[in-house]
Amino acid sequence: MRFAPVTAFALVLALLAAPSFAADVGFEEVRIANGAEPPLIVGIWYPTDTPASADPAKTIAGNGLSLIVMSHGGGGSYDSHYDTAIALAHAGFVAAAVSHAGDTFDDQTHVLEIWRRPVQLHRVIDYMLAQWRGREHLDPARIGAFGFSNGGFTVLVAAGGVPNLSAIAPYCRAHPDHDLCQALQHAGVDPDVGANVPADAWAADARIKAAVIAAPAFGFTFGPVGLKDVRIPIQLWRAADDHHQPNPFYDEAVRASLPQAPEYHVIANAGHYDFLPPCSARLMRKTPAICTSAPGFDRSAFHERFNADIVRFFDAKLR
Repeated sequence: MRFAPVTAFALVLALLAAPSFAADVGFEEVRIANGAEPPLIVGIWYPTDTPASADPAKTIAGNGLSLIVMSHGGGGSYDSHYDTAIALAHAGFVAAAVSHAGDTFDDQTHVLEIWRRPVQLHRVIDYMLAQWRGREHLDPARIGAFGFSNGGFTVLVAAGGVPNLSAIAPYCRAHPDHDLCQALQHAGVDPDVGANVPADAWAADARIKAAVIAAPAFGFTFGPVGLKDVRIPIQLWRAADDHHQPNPFYDEAVRASLPQAPEYHVIANAGHYDFLPPCSARLMRKTPAICTSAPGFDRSAFHERFNADIVRFFDAKLR
């Protein structure tokens, strides 16, 4: 549920270490309105024909481009899945990833108020279609979403899912040793968080036409009734050795409850954090818990396949 992300500094190092993308992927960071709260910080990756040595405000290449909005896991940031964003931009998509206010590596003040996230994703789409400098290059009819962990929950809601957070308390009574319940206990938070949810929290965004969801948090809170209106194509990913979100209460619970079977991938020997990009040596030293994979699991090789399958899925469903 909570992790230290690939930081913005790590993102810069990664981009510098990947010159093959420099000539055809542009990047910019923007701040967008977030109601009465401070602005949301959003990273945008896009295809470009401008050489890397030219002006940083690169020209956006192509028209009628598909937009993919991205939602990170708890305690992450917009660059938590930078490698996937780069792969999407390299393939001709525009990827816009938000740092969810109150649920980032440097601001955990609202980490358990997960209902705040879908409206933030909605605001990213509003901005990209109405205010972004490259909005004329986008096709508003071809929008997809990617989410990991808390971000997977966020995307499910945006796609029409309605969770029942009142299910958390009985879940934790039955599974007090599970990570979610341990985290709530250590934080001194009452697991009956459903009582605090605003009445209008679970608003779908009909502009989203396809979604990729990896290791969705709180999967057990949906059920068939909660997911009955999720009718868009879904690509769902599960790490077979995910001890943070143990099977069958998360990914499998979502898979079994969707009204239409998703494209389902179960990755043998993978853990929860293997959906994050491979770590630099510096990040490995700083946060080994999110960087260490099981013996024999090649995170770099997996991400080549992971990103290629995501590109293939969105290419098929949005074009």
